[in-house]
Amino acid sequence: MDHESIGLYPLHRCKTIHLVRHAQGIHNVAGEKDHSAYSSEDYFDARLTPLGWQQVDNLRNHVREAQLLNKVELVIVSPLLRTIQTAVGAFGGEEDNDGADATPLMVANAGSSDRPAISSLNVPPFLAVELCRETMGDHPCDRRRSVTEYKALFPAIDFSIIESDEDVLWKPSPRETPEEVAARGVEFVKWLWTRKEKEIAVVSHSGFLHGLLSSFGKDCADDIKKELSIHFKNCELRSVVIVDQGNLATDSVETTNYPGKVPQGLDHPSG
Repeated sequence: MDHESIGLYPLHRCKTIHLVRHAQGIHNVAGEKDHSAYSSEDYFDARLTPLGWQQVDNLRNHVREAQLLNKVELVIVSPLLRTIQTAVGAFGGEEDNDGADATPLMVANAGSSDRPAISSLNVPPFLAVELCRETMGDHPCDRRRSVTEYKALFPAIDFSIIESDEDVLWKPSPRETPEEVAARGVEFVKWLWTRKEKEIAVVSHSGFLHGLLSSFGKDCADDIKKELSIHFKNCELRSVVIVDQGNLATDSVETTNYPGKVPQGLDHPSG
C-alpha cells in the first residue's frame, strides 16, 4: 500500500460527525408520485409519516446497539418538524408517560405524530441550527414554523441561537442554487469546528447533506469522493471525520494525550 494514500493526524485536530437525513415525510410520498407536490402549501413544514416513525424506531435501535448515545455529546438539528421529530425519536430518551421532573424533548402527539412524549433524561443536549436547513425557496415543505410554536412542542430543545422567531430565510423564489447550498455546507462545517464537542450528531436534509459532502473529498481517491456524494436515503446515518489540516486556529488539546516526564528527572542517553 502506498503510504501517501494514508493520512495521519493528531486526534485533537479531528471531530467525529454522525450525519442523519430525516425519516420519510408526507412531502416525500407526495413528491415521488408527482414532483409538483413539493410546491404545494399542503406540505408546509412537512411532518413524518407513520412509516417515517417506523424508520425512526429502527434508527433508534441502531443508535443504541452502536452505543452512539454514550459517545455523542451534542445533537444538532435543522429547525423543521420532520428533522426535529427524527432527532428526538432517534437520540431522545425513553417514552415520558409519568411526567418526570425533566422537561420533555417532545410533548405527546407533537406534529400529529400520535406518539407519546419523549424524555430528555440521560441524553445529550439538542441544539437547533438554521445553517443546516434544507435548500431554501419555492418548496413550502422547507419553510419553518415560528420558534415559539416549536418550543411548545419540543420544550427541551435549545433554540437560542436562532435569531428570528419567524422564518426570514425562506423566500418563494428564487430557489437556492446547488452552489449556494454547498457554500452553506462548508460554512456549517467551519462552524462545527468551533464547537467544543468532539462527537456530534447532525439531523438534516438530503439536499443540504449532498451539497455539504460534495464540497469535500477533492484530496481523496475517486471512489471515496463518489462515496461522499451519494444521496442519503430517509433516516440514513453516515459517520464522517472532519480534520483541521492546519488552516484553522485551534487551542484544543486531546484529553487522552499525556505530557510525560512526570516527575521530571535527568534524561539518560538511550542505550
